[in-house]
Amino acid sequence: MSNGFHEVRFPLRLSLSTSGGPKRLTDIVDLTNGREQRNARWRHSRRVYDAGSGLRAVDDLYAVVAFFEARGGQLYGFRFRDPLDAKSCGPGEAVSPFDQAIGTGDGVTATFRLVKSYGDAGGEWRREILKPVAGTVRVAVDGVELPPSGFSSDPVTGIVMLSEEYIPPPGALVQAGFEFDVPVRFDTDRIDVNLEAFRAGRIPAIPLVEVLP
Repeated sequence: MSNGFHEVRFPLRLSLSTSGGPKRLTDIVDLTNGREQRNARWRHSRRVYDAGSGLRAVDDLYAVVAFFEARGGQLYGFRFRDPLDAKSCGPGEAVSPFDQAIGTGDGVTATFRLVKSYGDAGGEWRREILKPVAGTVRVAVDGVELPPSGFSSDPVTGIVMLSEEYIPPPGALVQAGFEFDVPVRFDTDRIDVNLEAFRAGRIPAIPLVEVLP
């Protein structure tokens, strides 16, 4: 990452009530003929979340504060599991080595970046996966799944390296399945804790924003 990043994940039990999702930035100009002109200012979308929720136990509130302090507020990024979109497939499906096409062989190339595609008949967008979950990546070449010894995957960068004996021949499709986290940071330097009941309270807002490389 371009700035400081800690390879730790925001506690899963604290992210179950998260709201948020992808954000894009589009300029829209109204023309004199009544039509409009649209221009995308961002090439990619950026995830934004709010991990604040309802009443929580004091221990959970303390865990949020401790995690926030360990990151120095906005200073250091961290891993976050999106409750809706955290796999190479749909949320109700099992990860398969054939979920996503990540490249085509040329007989020489051994490294490929994990990506996830979103699309339909009208268009497609490919998202680079920077933080796969260690131990979840599965890879297939030309329709055949590779054994775990046939490749290595970097959970810090999202790069997959195939062993020499499994370098795909020209034209062979390389596919992968995986779970992944989103690299984020706190989008605030302040956490407000409200104690509203015995051994319970709430943090109204915990804004998070995706960190792009």
